[in-house]
Amino acid sequence: MWKPLILTGVAIAPLAFAQQTQDALGQPRRNGSPGTFEVVGQSLVSAQQLFLGHQNAVYFLDKVENNPNQINGHPAWGSEWRLSDDQQRPLNVVTNSFCAGGGVLGNGTWINVGGNQAVTWGGNGADVQDGSSGPYFDADGRQSMLDPCTDQHCDWRISPHRSDQRWYPTLETLEDGSIIILGGCRNGGYVNDQYQDNPTYEFFPPTGGPIRSPVLARNLPVNLYPLVWLLPSGKLLLQANYETILLDRVRNQEIPLDNMPDAVRVYPASAGTIMLPLTPDNGYTATVLFCGGSSVATERWQAPDFIAIQQAPSTSCVKITPDVSGSYTHDDPLPEARSMLNFIHLPDGTILGLNGAGMGTAGYGNVTWAQGQSYADNPVMAPILYNPKAPAGQKFSRNGFQASNIPRMYHSSATLLPDGSVMVSGSNPNSDYNAGVKFSTEYRTELFYPSYFGKSRPQPKALPTQLSYGGPSFDVHLSSDDLAGNVDNVNHVSAVVIRTGFSTHAMNMGQRYVELATSFTGYQSNHTATLHVSQLPPNAAVLAPGPALLFIVVNGVPSVGVHVMVGSGQIGPQQIGQAANLPGSQILPTASTNSKENRRNGAISRGGVKMSVVLAALSGVVGLVVEV
Repeated sequence: MWKPLILTGVAIAPLAFAQQTQDALGQPRRNGSPGTFEVVGQSLVSAQQLFLGHQNAVYFLDKVENNPNQINGHPAWGSEWRLSDDQQRPLNVVTNSFCAGGGVLGNGTWINVGGNQAVTWGGNGADVQDGSSGPYFDADGRQSMLDPCTDQHCDWRISPHRSDQRWYPTLETLEDGSIIILGGCRNGGYVNDQYQDNPTYEFFPPTGGPIRSPVLARNLPVNLYPLVWLLPSGKLLLQANYETILLDRVRNQEIPLDNMPDAVRVYPASAGTIMLPLTPDNGYTATVLFCGGSSVATERWQAPDFIAIQQAPSTSCVKITPDVSGSYTHDDPLPEARSMLNFIHLPDGTILGLNGAGMGTAGYGNVTWAQGQSYADNPVMAPILYNPKAPAGQKFSRNGFQASNIPRMYHSSATLLPDGSVMVSGSNPNSDYNAGVKFSTEYRTELFYPSYFGKSRPQPKALPTQLSYGGPSFDVHLSSDDLAGNVDNVNHVSAVVIRTGFSTHAMNMGQRYVELATSFTGYQSNHTATLHVSQLPPNAAVLAPGPALLFIVVNGVPSVGVHVMVGSGQIGPQQIGQAANLPGSQILPTASTNSKENRRNGAISRGGVKMSVVLAALSGVVGLVVEV
């Protein structure tokens, strides 16, 4: 089933996902206290970037610098953290991934794109860029690839196709499992300028040369790490400086939307940004949230008297539903002003916000007004929780959360783990390894435990290893223990797919949360149930192909997530099937009722949402193909 993608004679092998079912993985390994942080070890490299590569491994990437841990005669700039026992190993990253972007292809291969020139001590440019110059012997960062593995034999390798030179690019996986690479500059710096700007986008695997983007060209100097999301319509939401557009990459058109209110959200203002959950209740309509950032006029970023560390962040939160309206609306403001806020989807449908600073912006430099080298101060160490379903005025809460005691400033990262905890690591607003300043290079790695820790997790049976776009539904079996001894709890069960994304610079590129349509058949006699679950909507733009986590959530308590392959496991057009009609939800006296009767035709899914409504919401998607 899984076929490699061939690039110039080089095979990119997909992860080995079998076509079978799997059971939930029991209870979490750790019994963390809800609402708290726990230091679980020291990372081998500082986590400028990290991502969950598979069920049991998180991969770390750092810029070329003098980390104490070594590999092949030079400092390590990459590592693997095994979740089952916290064992780590260094990886041989051979290019400088400083301020690169990343993402996962539809076959499970991760790519790291862009980054800095080869450097010497303190981040200064090396004499040559081919990796032959000491002391680090690093090469110009363009494009590296990794196939996550379970045998500890995988490592980073150079791609056969290198992207254009890009520092601070953004990556987003597309409907066919390829990746679009947008923006960046050629030589780096705090903000961009006309002499090094790269206002283009391109694709990987390559489909031709870079394509110029007028919106990126217009928005100097604040067009780095543009904020980009693939929408269910197939268009891309793109936001830079104060400007917002829809990018129709098929027609190479940029459609203007309203300007961003209140504040700059892109780097280095670095607001918290996330696409809200896509669910049957909202017809899989995408809404994107922006919180924090900095209210800086465009001409001020490069002004001689601009002092970034004196710039107070914004509390503003706004959102936009670009496939419906081009206008922003205001949401509840943040509890406190914050830059470099990192938003993380939790499987219970809430969004965790953590990391960042109460004064200043992203970035660092050797200037007299910096804190050490940091362009930010006043770390905000207390997490917040955003509930999309809460009434206006009640969206944000702290729910008794305790603060961390580790500042997470510039170059911090975070990701959701399969057990529902959140791994937090990094912080290094310095040009090289530095242990003697206010915000030193940070290796301590924490887990944050959301409120569902300490509760018994459901352990559903017969979860799939692969999800398709449309096609036959599947059944998940819930025991009495899963339902806490009360079959009525089946009324509060959901099936959730989360792509955790590539975390860097307060973003998780490609992060997405999709709730699958469900109905149920419960049995009063033994308090068990069968959850009937639809495949993904028949539209690959709702959730692009590639690996993700599947959770079954009962009364807000998630199972341990299992890794699934979304789509075919190949890069290329995905097969689109018909959405299945789920049987009506019901609770029967006993489990002996005829199963065919139990699964009688009925279009009602969980919460009374009809699949016909969801299909109607998707019917306007460009290029939607349905196979019977």
